[in-house]
Amino acid sequence: MSTKRIALLGATAVIGLVTTGCGGSSEGTTGAAGKPAASSSAEGYPVTLENCGMKQTYTKAPSRVVVMNGASVAEVSTLLALGLKDRIVVNQQTYGMSEVPGRADEIKALPKGDIKLNDAFDIPREAMLAQRPDLVLSTTAYGFDGKNGFATRDQLKQVGANSYISPQGCDQDTSKMTMEDSRRLLRDMGKVFGVSERAEKLIAESDQRIAEVAKKVKGEEKPKVMVIFSNMSMGGNDFSSVVAKGIYNDILASAGGTNAFENASKGSFADLSKEKVAAADVDALVVISYNDPDPTAYAKKLLKEFPQWTAAKNDAYVVLSDSIYLGPSNDVAVEKIAERLHPDAL
Repeated sequence: MSTKRIALLGATAVIGLVTTGCGGSSEGTTGAAGKPAASSSAEGYPVTLENCGMKQTYTKAPSRVVVMNGASVAEVSTLLALGLKDRIVVNQQTYGMSEVPGRADEIKALPKGDIKLNDAFDIPREAMLAQRPDLVLSTTAYGFDGKNGFATRDQLKQVGANSYISPQGCDQDTSKMTMEDSRRLLRDMGKVFGVSERAEKLIAESDQRIAEVAKKVKGEEKPKVMVIFSNMSMGGNDFSSVVAKGIYNDILASAGGTNAFENASKGSFADLSKEKVAAADVDALVVISYNDPDPTAYAKKLLKEFPQWTAAKNDAYVVLSDSIYLGPSNDVAVEKIAERLHPDAL
């Protein structure tokens, strides 16, 4: 398990409003009459995107994409959802599981480039440049930090490669992230690859499913939910991977719930003692797996450890992975959590 990678990124980089210039805003076109450009031509290009303070121009759809680890699958899942698997020459992202049928196997089958990763479990500078990428995707600005041995955005630009930092990753503070950032990532990749029509279709379908769930649970009592990464340590206390803020809370709200530990930290994660966790009212548990082979066992262990929780008395838990973070599948998380919190309403 890449716990060291997450610890290096800190509580702000693992899994709001898009900060200025972070998610990107298109200043170009995506094709005549809004139609996606064909991959074999440059129709609809150039496309200019401003991303985390850097303006970059695409003269055609990228064909050699490198996806950095970043303790995320947001970027690789977005490309796969858009039908762009054949553009990926190296992918270092994986959660080991997914709520989307076939997604985990599809990610596993992608090329890894036979690269020796650095201590942050990611692609070092020379290995990156050797891939001859024309686009490099990173979850946060950390992946382009030269001090940590990574190729910088300027160095990539010098070899003809564009670079992209996902929404809320500019300053590595994901506490403001919402589902709107997942839409932004899809839209930006749609523009970059000339498949905006498909991106908008995916967004509309997801939004419709989320709206349907939200409508059904509207007016229901909002259970208090603990969201925690399974078998993960990010701080000094017994419970240092408890979610406080971020996209998770936006998803909980649409599912008819609320975060039991939202006020426990100003950042994305809270570092809590066992006593603090034991004293909290927890009506349901959401366990997030990051390359944990048995997150269900972890969920059951927690419920047994805190029998006073309403969650323990009702055996109320959900195990998720990629759908509850940035990416194209937030509707799946909303549906699965709502089914547990409000089974009668759905």
